[in-house]
Amino acid sequence: MRRLLLALPFALLPLAVAHAAVEHDHDHEHGSLGAHEHGVARLNAALDGQTLELELESPAMNLVGFEHAATSDADKAKVAAVRAQLEKPLALFNLPAAANCTVAQQELESPLFGDEPDHEDHDEDADGDEHHGEHSEIHAHYQFTCATPGALKNLDLATLFKTFPATQKIQVQLISPSGQQGVEVTAKAPALKF
Repeated sequence: MRRLLLALPFALLPLAVAHAAVEHDHDHEHGSLGAHEHGVARLNAALDGQTLELELESPAMNLVGFEHAATSDADKAKVAAVRAQLEKPLALFNLPAAANCTVAQQELESPLFGDEPDHEDHDEDADGDEHHGEHSEIHAHYQFTCATPGALKNLDLATLFKTFPATQKIQVQLISPSGQQGVEVTAKAPALKF
């Protein structure tokens, strides 16, 4: 099921490299779109027939406000609240009602949710400071079935920005019947056209 999105980064690699060179020259440490950068999330979107797949990757800092393992009751409550919000993708992504989309499948992964980390940033942490070495990510993968995919004229991420205000921009890679594009959206300009 994930084959569509697994091909996406490779299909858009030349676009992503060009975009990274233009947008991130100021950032000498994180020169690629795959870098862990607070305030920045990544969204892969693919529309193929009646299937819409959305794959959101974000530093945990953008969504829960921290990246360390939740040990206090307040931190655990925050993680649970964010997970509950991510489990309602129809509300979060504000898909047009006319498209009549339903959630066919969803998967949430993060070390904060008790999953194993998906990268080895822990090894870089020589000073033992757990707050700076973890770089926890939250990964959400959604598959929707849309009865009227032609009604998907745009993707409005305004609700995502309002729900998670620490997210300043989202780097979107989109494949749709009209082609492929790489776009950066912000809270002030949260929509993109399919």
